[in-house]
Order: sequence, then structure tokens, then C-alpha cells
Amino acid sequence: MDTLSEPVTATPTYADRDRDLDLRWWAAANYLTVAQIYLKANPLVRDALMPGDIKPRLLGHWGTSPGLSMIYTLLNRLIRDTGADYIYVTGPGHGGPALLANVYLEGTYSEVYPDISQGLDGLTALVRQFSTPGGVPSHVSVQMPGSIHEGGELGYALAHAAGAAFDHPDLTVACVVGDGEAETGPLAGSWKIPAFLNPRRDGAVLPILHLNGYKISGPTVLGRADDADVIALLAAQGWDPVVVAGDHPATVFTDLQRELAAAHARIRAIQQQAREPGAVAAAGTLRWPAIILRTPKGWTGPDVVDGVQIEGTFRAHQVPLSKVRENPEHLRLLERWLHSYQPETLFDNDGRLVPELAALAPDGDKRMSASPYANGGRLLHDLDVPALQRYALPVETPGVSSHENTQPLGQLLRDVYTASTRAQDGGGNFRLFCPDETASNRLAAVFEVTDRCLQAPVLATDDHLSPDGRVMEVLSEHLCEGWLEGYLLAGGHGMFATYEAFAMVSASMLIQHTKWLQHAADLPWREPVASLNVLLTSTCWRNDHNGFSHQGPGLIDTAIPLAPGVVRIWLPADANTTLSIADHCLRSRDHVNLIVVDKQPHLQYLTMDEATAHCAAGASVWDWAGTETASPERREEPDVILAAAGDTPTLEILAAAQLLRNWVPYLRVRVVNVVDLMALLPADDHPHGFNEQAFEDMFTRDTDVVFAFHGYPRAVHELLHGRVHPGRFHVRGFNEQGTTTTPFDMVVLNRMSRYHLVLEALRRSRRVPEKGLDLARHCEQMLARHHDYIRENFEDLPEVRNWTWTP
Repeated sequence: MDTLSEPVTATPTYADRDRDLDLRWWAAANYLTVAQIYLKANPLVRDALMPGDIKPRLLGHWGTSPGLSMIYTLLNRLIRDTGADYIYVTGPGHGGPALLANVYLEGTYSEVYPDISQGLDGLTALVRQFSTPGGVPSHVSVQMPGSIHEGGELGYALAHAAGAAFDHPDLTVACVVGDGEAETGPLAGSWKIPAFLNPRRDGAVLPILHLNGYKISGPTVLGRADDADVIALLAAQGWDPVVVAGDHPATVFTDLQRELAAAHARIRAIQQQAREPGAVAAAGTLRWPAIILRTPKGWTGPDVVDGVQIEGTFRAHQVPLSKVRENPEHLRLLERWLHSYQPETLFDNDGRLVPELAALAPDGDKRMSASPYANGGRLLHDLDVPALQRYALPVETPGVSSHENTQPLGQLLRDVYTASTRAQDGGGNFRLFCPDETASNRLAAVFEVTDRCLQAPVLATDDHLSPDGRVMEVLSEHLCEGWLEGYLLAGGHGMFATYEAFAMVSASMLIQHTKWLQHAADLPWREPVASLNVLLTSTCWRNDHNGFSHQGPGLIDTAIPLAPGVVRIWLPADANTTLSIADHCLRSRDHVNLIVVDKQPHLQYLTMDEATAHCAAGASVWDWAGTETASPERREEPDVILAAAGDTPTLEILAAAQLLRNWVPYLRVRVVNVVDLMALLPADDHPHGFNEQAFEDMFTRDTDVVFAFHGYPRAVHELLHGRVHPGRFHVRGFNEQGTTTTPFDMVVLNRMSRYHLVLEALRRSRRVPEKGLDLARHCEQMLARHHDYIRENFEDLPEVRNWTWTP
């Protein structure tokens, strides 16, 4: 059982001298926050401010920053008093200058970026870089040491905090939730953390709901709510909240320090009790501490400007003094504002933080900005992924046997769970996240070794449910995605499995994570982390009992334009290619992998060895399916090429190839299967892209290609732009047609059926084949038969339903 790194002790006293030192650190942080927003020179205002000292464009957010710095200051004291490990997740992400100020003051920023040194030159560089070309963003971003949370989009702070806490028993994640962020849907769902956080094996999340009353231009719901109502809201989710409120700094510091220390002691008591030998999980009875902090917006800033109230209103949200360069009165107010923090008492003659304040920073990796938990690659251990042969399906003849494509993957993940737990001495560094669909997605083998996690009483009628379960099921794509992102950035491995259509709910989160990884790649101090693996199943083609709402392959289109160094899109055709792709993705680093494969039974085509070679290549000519007569080394120019990407498209392309083989066997048909969608891009545009020669070897220079695609056809056309004669690619895919119907009717309605593909191939063939008209008539007749048959019998034609490949 995990033990705590520090004993549970009584709350330390907060002496007046300690509080006064903390108030001075806070003043230094507030000073640097203002300086970053406004100044490009004269960083300590040792000379009278001149318009030339001011940036021409004033960007940044002041309103939330004083509260963020106060919390940071007091967390540092808590860390020094207890020796505990904390990281800081900042929901109000545009408080970036406040976090930058604190990270600089505790020395980490200068260690990571030596050109932003401690001293006057470093201070000048610090203020000049903020929200300027070639500098740093105005929000908390990947460039910020200590951050695991991109602050540009609101709603995900608590989800990321929970993900970071999973499987890190000694870590506490202090998560500041802004009252504007608290209005978002993902954040509203995120309060459910107590239902999933296990005190025996996980760390803790300490939410600090920072209510300063306003968004960018109006009041917030919780900011205007009574304390009792906000307390009731949090208490209903499993929290034990307290309120700290006021506008007198010394009083608020004293009250907040007391509540932070009490919260820490309560967290450690909960964990210590849960980790006693023989302890029984107190499922559903825990109440984790939380703090509701009310402070004025824009605290310590200008009170009134041009006769208008600023402090404590929405007008303090961004830049309280907006015309400093051109308005002498605004310049005078800014100078007075900066001097109110008494920078001459905070920084020495060389521009360094005075020693008594510098001593307030925790030591080394205990600094929140230097914690390995916020640079998860430092904690990352390779997964022990078992050899794939033990899960491989036997394939003696391609296209004959049928199997659920994701079921062997569930067996692989089961054993990954086992190996992960064994490697971590009973803990673990792998989790599966899924919106209540693990069994539905045919991954139920994982329940042979673990359960669903829920910190609630377990009933006799429950299935594979326990507080110690390691499958994270919650009916929220936002939480699944956010938990996994936080888990990865803090050093874990995982997979998010979801219905394809509803992955779009969290698409924006995936975009933000991709952006994070894209910029992290340029930061040598950011260690590589495990890839974000998203399994999209229950796909648009096989929602047999669901309707139109469950059909939507749009996440592919969302991901394609994103960073080529990060994004990978995989479309395995069968179970063995699914295994090979999953093995690669689980071992990879710093990627976002979309694995798109259906859970329903599908024909199987490749042996494990063939699948491994095929996946490594990204795409292959399937000679066994085509009618080219020459050897692969000396192929003749085909008359037409049939290509597929995806499991259902592969089935239809092969059925079309067989129709052509049977009716017009002298037609030279090449069959290509694409498993790595990004291979279609030119090599200059993506690391997996085929060079021109490899692309021409597969698709020739001028042969027409009939391409059956899993998603929207425009995605393939986008990828092929820049290739030789891209107009010769005729793509059939999902066209927003279909509802509850038969599997084959879905491809018919979207004009991607074998019969539509044959008709297209006949139109595009280099040679007009004999009996081509007879075959075309056959296809039209079969489509008519299909239409009538399914309406009479409610299932597909036998020759379609029972089709297999015949060599």
C-alpha cells in the first residue's frame, strides 16, 4: 500500500512576519504582472515612465492575476511547511502574466530559459517577451514551466487536474477554477471527481473556485450566487467547501493560509486512513476539501479611471489603463500603480529578488514550476506491450473468416493492464477511458483483470464495479478526453475509446492537445510523453440499431489539417491490422493517434506478419485481390485501380474486385489498401507521406483510381492535392445518408456499395471491357433487388450478407 511522503501534522501557525513576507512576494508578483502587460523597457521604473517605455499594443489579462498570485504564494508556503508535492493548474488561463511572474521569481524560468536571467537584463527580457512577436502568449501555455494545462480554452482545468492525480499517490493538484470557466459544460461535469478519485492509490485534487464576479464584459452566475448556494452545488458533488472572502490583503492572506493548511491536513488524513493495512474503501462517504475564494476583480489595480469604476468590475478584466502611450494621465496612473508595490524594496540594485523573498521559494523539484509531475516525460516508463502473436487471428485464406475487429484489442489491453500493474508494484501507469461503452465496443476482456472505477457503494446487481477498478467510465466525452490528457502529461499511458460520432463532442480538446504537443516538440526541456490514443468505433457504417445521430466520421476531417509532426490517422481493415496499429500507438510518443475501426464482425484478410508489414508500409498493393498478371517487380499498367481505407470500404472494394474478376477477367485491376491515411500526403507535408516515386509505384502516374473511403470524400481529395493528376481519384465515402437500416443499405445510400464501385470502375477504366454493359446492367439490377428485398425481409440479400472472398 502506498505511504505518504510526509506525516499528517497539525496546521502550522501563520506568524505576522511570515504573512508580511508573503504579502511582499505577492507584491513582487503583482508588480511583474503589470510590468509584463505594459512595459518594454525601464522594468523597475527607476526612471520616470515615458511613452517610449510602453508597448505599442497592450495585451494581457489583469483581472484574475492578483488572485492567482496570492494562491501561488500561499501554496509555496504550504509546500515549504510540509515538503509535499503540488502542481498548479490554472483554469483562468489568461492569467498568464501572473504565473510567469511567480515562475520567474522562484528561479525556474531562468533555469529553463537562460536568456531570461535573474537581474535587470533578465527583467527587461521578461517584460519585452510577453504577448509580443517572437515572445510568449498571454495565457498559460506549454512554454510555461510547471504547466500541464493550456489556458487558451476554458472548461478543462479540473479534468486535467484529475487526470494528473490518478496513480500519483503523493501528488496534490491545486486547481484554480475561474467563475467564468465555471459556466462551461465540461467544467460543470468535472466537479464529479470525488466519484472517481481513489485515496488509496491516487493523489488529490484541491479545487479553488476563484469568484471575482465577472467575465470579460458581464457578471458570472456563481459570482452573483449566495455562498450557501455555491456551497450546496459543490457539496452535492462530494466536496466539503469553505469560503474565504474579503478585500483586505492581510486578512484574506491569513484566512486563505489557514484554509489551505487545513485542506492539506484533511487530504492527508483521508489518504492515510485509506492506506492503512486492511482499510475498507469508504465508498461514497468521503468529502474532499474545496475552497471558494471571493476577491475583487483587478485587486490592487487602479480603482477609478476617467471617472469610471475599474477595480471590482468587469472593466478590470483585461487592461485597466488602455491609453498609456497617448494619454499623460493614464501614464501617470500607471507609474503610480507600479510604485504602489514598492519595487525598490523587492528587488536589489542588480534587479534580483531580495534574499529574504527569494528564500520563500521551495527547493528544487518541490517548486511547482519544476515539478516532474508537470513534465510527465520525466516520470514516464515504457509500457510492457505483450507480443502480438498471442492475440493474432489465424487467416488461412483472406476474406473468408469473420471476427469482431476490436475484440482481440480488448485482450491485448487486458494484458497491458496486468503488465502495467506488475511493473508499478501494484499501482499502474495505464488506464482505459470510455463513456460507458467498454463492453459495447468489444473491449470487455479488460474486465477479466480490473473493474470499472467508482467511489460509491457496490450493489449485487453491478457488473465489474469497484472503487479500485482501473477502467474509467463516465458518460462524458469531455471528462474522458480531459482525464486522459492530464494523465499523459503527468507521465501515464492510456487510450480513449468512444463511439465515432460522439468523439466530436471533445474535438476541440483534441485540437488543443495537438497544439500543445506541436509546441512541446520545440522545447528541449519538455520530455516526450505517451501519445494520445483515440479509438473511434461504433462507426458510421455499422450502427445497425442506431439512427442518423450516430453517424459522423468528422473527427478525421478535424484532425487532418493539424500539426503533421503530431497527428496520425489509422484505418485498419481487420483485427490483425488493428492489433499492429495499437501496438505501435501504445509505444509511440508525442503523437495524437486516431484509430478508426468498427466493432462489428468483419472479414479477416491478413496474417499477423502480413498485417505488421502492411502497417509499417502504410499502404500496400494486395496482389491476391487484383488481376494484374505480371509479378510485383514488373507490373503492367493497370486499367483501373481500386483503393480502400477502412474496414467497410475494404469489404466493398474487394467485392467489387471480385465482380470485375468474374465478369471481365481480362481487365487489369489493381487493389490497394491504405491503413495510414497520412501516407497519401506528399513526403514534404507529413513524416509518413509517400515520396513521389513510392506514390507512383502504387497508384501509377495516370491510371484512374476508384477510392472507397471510411469518411467524407473531401478528406481524401484534400490529402491528394499536389499529387500527379489528383483529378483521376474518384472517391466514394460517407455523404450524410442513412439512418436505422441494414449494413449494406448504408453503403448503398452513400453510393459506396460494390455495385456503385463497379459502375465507377467501368466508367474510369483505361480500356472498355467486353461484357462491360452486361456487368453494368447486373449492378443496376442488384441495386433494385436490394431496395425491394430489405423492405420486405428487413435484412440484406443472402449473396451480400454471406459474401466471402473467392480466389
